[in-house]
Amino acid sequence: MYQSPARVFARLGATGPVPAPSLMMGRAVVLGASVAGVLAARVLAEHAESVLVVDRDELGAGTGHRAGVPQGTQMHVLLPAGRDQIDRWFPGFSRQAVAEGAVLLPAAARRSYLDGRRKVPGSDVDMIAASRPFLEELLRRRTLALPNVTLLPGRVTGLDFAGTAVTGVRHESATGPVVTPADFVVDATGRSSRLGDWLEQGGWERPPMRRMAINLHYATATFRRTEEHPVPVAVLAGCTAAGGDIAGAAFSAIEGDRWIVMLGSYGDDRPGRDADDLVRRCRENFPPEFAPVVANEMLGTVRTYRQADSRRRDFDRLRRLPARLVAVGDAVSSFNPIYGQGMSSAALQASCLAEYLRSGADLRRPAREFLALQRVVVDAAWGMSTTADLARPSVPGPRPPGYRISRWVADQITAASVTDPVTARRFDAVVEMRRHPNSLAAPRTLLRAVRVNQAQGR
Repeated sequence: MYQSPARVFARLGATGPVPAPSLMMGRAVVLGASVAGVLAARVLAEHAESVLVVDRDELGAGTGHRAGVPQGTQMHVLLPAGRDQIDRWFPGFSRQAVAEGAVLLPAAARRSYLDGRRKVPGSDVDMIAASRPFLEELLRRRTLALPNVTLLPGRVTGLDFAGTAVTGVRHESATGPVVTPADFVVDATGRSSRLGDWLEQGGWERPPMRRMAINLHYATATFRRTEEHPVPVAVLAGCTAAGGDIAGAAFSAIEGDRWIVMLGSYGDDRPGRDADDLVRRCRENFPPEFAPVVANEMLGTVRTYRQADSRRRDFDRLRRLPARLVAVGDAVSSFNPIYGQGMSSAALQASCLAEYLRSGADLRRPAREFLALQRVVVDAAWGMSTTADLARPSVPGPRPPGYRISRWVADQITAASVTDPVTARRFDAVVEMRRHPNSLAAPRTLLRAVRVNQAQGR
C-alpha cells in the first residue's frame, strides 16, 4: 500500500525501542568502518550470527584523523534526527559522549544568522557537539563492544557472486589476498566506492551516477577555549545566494576545551590555509560573536577541504541487482556537506536497513524494499542540498524540472524563518531532518510565510 514520503520519513525517524533480535543469516560483512558502516553493523548484529567490518585504515584506540575520512578535520554536526537514531541503537550514547568531553548545545545557547540578520529562535532541541573523529571513535567502540561484531584491517578488492547473489568479499590481509564468505554485504566505503566496478566485473549492471558540480571549499581551525559554560556555545552565520559565493561561517565548542571554527565558500572565493586570513574574515565579515572566539590561541594549523561535486548512485534504478547486497551512506549519496546532513542521513539509512530486515525480507531476492525506503531518505537530503546549491552563481546546474517553483517556495520559507517563530520551528525541523521537506510546502505553512514576507516588505 502506498504511503507518502513524509509518512515513511516519519516512521523511519521513530525512536521506539529496538525490536527483539531475529536471526536471519550467518556472516554479514560491512565494507568500511565509517559512521554509516558502524551503524549498519549495529543493525546487522540483531540479525546475523557474526558481523565482520573490513576497513583499510588501522583503527586503534584514540580519536585521531584517519586517511579514509579526508573531510574528518572539518567541522561536523550531529543533527537531532541522527542523534535520536544513535541513542536508539546505543542507549545512553549522548550522555556518554558528553561525559567523555562532547559539549551539550542547549537551544537557548545557540544563535543563527542569515545574511547578517539574527534569526528568531526556532529549534527547541538540544544538540551535542564534538569533532568527527571523537564521534566516530565512540560509535566504533560501542559497536565493537557487541559480542558478534569484529573489525578487520584490510583493503577490499572485489566481490564474489554465485547465481543471483553476492557470496563473498575479496580483500587484502597481512598474509595476502583473502576471500571471506558472506551471507550479506553492505558497502559503506564512501563517495569513492568501487561497487559499480565490482558489479560490472561480476556481470551485473553499474548503477547510474548523477553528479552536480558545486566546487565547495572549507577552511577549519580550532582555538583554545577557556570558558566552561560559554554563551553562545555555537553560532551559525549563513549567507544566501544574494551574497554571491560565500556560504557562511560557524563555530561551536567541542571536546578538549576547544572551539572549532569553519568558513565555507563556493567557486573562486576560496578560504585558504593562512591563519591571519581566517581570523580577519571572521572578524570583518561575520557577526560579532566570532571575534572573541578567534582572539584565542589557535591550536594547530588551518585545515582545508574541497568537494568538487555532489554524487548520487541510483541503485534503485537498476533492472538487475544481486541479492544480499546493499550500499549506504556516501557510497549512495554524497551531497554538499555544508548542510551537515551526512551523519544523520547515514543513521536514517540504518533505520531503513532495520525495517527491511525485521519485515521478514526474502534474502534470495534483491533488496528492493530496502532501496525504496532508502530513496525516501536520500531524496529528502539530496533535494534540500541541491535546491540550495543551484541558487549559487557558480553552480552550473542543470536545473531539474520544477526548479523555479521549488526555489521560490524555499526562498519564501527561508526568508520568513528569520523573523517568524512558527515558520522558524517548522524550517528547523526539516533542516534537522526531523520532518520531511514536503512539510514546508503545506499550504498553511507556505501561506503563512508569504504573509510574513509581505508584511516585512520582502
